[in-house]
Amino acid sequence: MPLNEQSAGFHSGFVAVVGRPNVGKSTLVNALVGQKVAIVSDKPQTTRNRILAVVNRPGGQIVLFDTPGIHKPMHRMNERMVETAVRSLGQVDLAVWVVDITEPYGPGDRHVRDVLKSSGRPVILAINKIDRVPKPKILSTIEQYRSLLDFVEVVPISARDGDNVDLLGSLLLAHLPEGERLYPEDFLTDQPERFFVAEMVREQVLRLTREEIPYTTGVLIDSFKEDGPLVRIEATILVERDSQKGILIGRGGAMMKAIGTDARKQIEEFLGTRVYLGLFVKVKDRWREDARTLEEMGLHDGKPEAAG
Repeated sequence: MPLNEQSAGFHSGFVAVVGRPNVGKSTLVNALVGQKVAIVSDKPQTTRNRILAVVNRPGGQIVLFDTPGIHKPMHRMNERMVETAVRSLGQVDLAVWVVDITEPYGPGDRHVRDVLKSSGRPVILAINKIDRVPKPKILSTIEQYRSLLDFVEVVPISARDGDNVDLLGSLLLAHLPEGERLYPEDFLTDQPERFFVAEMVREQVLRLTREEIPYTTGVLIDSFKEDGPLVRIEATILVERDSQKGILIGRGGAMMKAIGTDARKQIEEFLGTRVYLGLFVKVKDRWREDARTLEEMGLHDGKPEAAG
């Protein structure tokens, strides 16, 4: 169907996926899309940028915003992350609030509820990680959350296992307005290849390093050049202290080699070509407070351009 052709019964619109950090938002977005568009980690605050991802289904198109977790910010970087998530609610037709059934309801959830309530957007509640609890727990959690907000739907899911993900996708589509396709059918995301390459490097840092490292690392792509059948990429991993640099490099460079090897395999699969990946570690004190560095990473200050 052409972009400007409106078909009766065709539904399309924008959906913000929101929630506290580490509740499974990116896992859910990847499951709905059917392929990986966002890095996933068991560490909080993995997602830093808003990622637009398009889901095409018979009779409709869902444009998802995978947003950073809403939390109390401690640095300028975190402030921009939270601003990005809240701002996304002003640009959508519908919101999905993802909660973790294994975690008790607390102040962080209350804050997300208040943000959603003030947005005025219809909300579908997705109660995630139901594969980890007995069935009676699911029913009691549904009852607990139903009293918090006037949800248009409540869906228990396992984003990791795929339980009820298709059902959630169908409900999203049903609650979107009738309208034309917003993006071409082969369009997947608005982020450039460089963004995903940086994220794949950061994903391996998250996976392989100790607890204190992930929050203080960022990745900048210094160069991205096609050289015949090879893509040459050079990237800098930012840390805030010399001790962190030492951990990232590892004894005899072993940690850096492991990060580079695993990231390169993932990047080659993503780009569909051979890749040379050069990684460097740079100590930059308080880089999370540096506006220029955050801009380079796509964490913009102020309202972004409207999607679509």
